[in-house]
Amino acid sequence: MNKIIITIALVIVSFTSFAQDFQGMAVYESKTSTAEFKSRMEGNKDITPEMQKMFEERMKSMFEKTFVLNFDKNASIYKEEEKLDAPGTQGGGNMRMMTSSFLGGGGTQYKNIKEKIFTIDKEMMGKEFLIQDTLPKLDWKMSQETKEIGGYMCFKATAKQKASQSDFRNFRMKKQEENKGKKEATEKPKSTGLMASDGEIPKEIEVVAWYTPEIPVSNGPENYFGLPGLILEVSAGKTTLLCSKIVMNVKDKKEIKAPTNGKVVTQKEYDEIVTKKMEELKEMNQSQGRNGNGGMQMRMGR
Repeated sequence: MNKIIITIALVIVSFTSFAQDFQGMAVYESKTSTAEFKSRMEGNKDITPEMQKMFEERMKSMFEKTFVLNFDKNASIYKEEEKLDAPGTQGGGNMRMMTSSFLGGGGTQYKNIKEKIFTIDKEMMGKEFLIQDTLPKLDWKMSQETKEIGGYMCFKATAKQKASQSDFRNFRMKKQEENKGKKEATEKPKSTGLMASDGEIPKEIEVVAWYTPEIPVSNGPENYFGLPGLILEVSAGKTTLLCSKIVMNVKDKKEIKAPTNGKVVTQKEYDEIVTKKMEELKEMNQSQGRNGNGGMQMRMGR
C-alpha cells in the first residue's frame, strides 16, 4: 500500500507542473472475444466452411477496432478511427455503421472528468441520438500489482460495473440445462446472430484496469476514469482495450468539446430504445423462422 501512496503523491506534484494548454493523445486497440459465436457456428451443419470463414472475417472487422483518445487535464474526446473497406467488400461500410453503435463504437464520446459528465452522439438505424448523462462512478479496488505497458509502469485496479443493455459486446449465450435430452441438445441452433433468443446481456461485469501514475491524468478510454493516472489497459467483460501509442504535449491540438447533434436522451433512455428495437428484430426473425425463412438476425452483408 505504501507504494500506491507514494505514486499518488507524485501524481499530485506532477499535476501542478502541467501547463494549462496541455494535451495528450492515446491510441487504443479494442478486441472482443467471439469464442461463443464461433462455437455456435461449428454446431450448425447448414454453415459451410466458406460461410464460416466469411463470417469470422466480418466478426473480426466488427470486434477489432482502433480508437483515439485526445485528452487534457479535465476532459477528453474518444472516437473510433475510420478504416477503409478492403477491396471487394461491398456493403462493408454500411454494415459497420449499422453495428458500430451496438459494439462500443460509433460517434464521438466527450467526457468531462471535472464535472463528471459525458456526451455521446450515436446513430442507430438512421436516427441520431445525443446521450447526455453523469459519468458512472466505479468503486475501484487498488492493488500493488504492477506491470509495464509501452514503457510505463502500471498499477492494477478492479471494480464491478453495471452492464449497459445497449452494448452487445457483452452478449453471452445462456447455459444449457444439464437435464436436457439428447434430441434437444442436437437440434440445429436457432440462430447465429447477435440477438439469439437463447442469449442475454449480463446485469454486471468485472472490470480490470491498469493505470500509470507517470501520466497524471485521471482519464481513460470510453467512460473509464477515477484512477490516479491514465488508464492504459482495461478489460471489461469480454472486451479488452489496450493502449498501443501515447503522444504527450501534441503539437496538433484537437478541439475537445461535446458533440451537439441528435435527440437528447439519458443513457437509460437510450438503452430502453435499443432494447425495444432488438426485441422487434428478434420477433421478426422468429416469425420468419416459423415460415421457413429463418436466418441470422443481424446479417453480415454480401
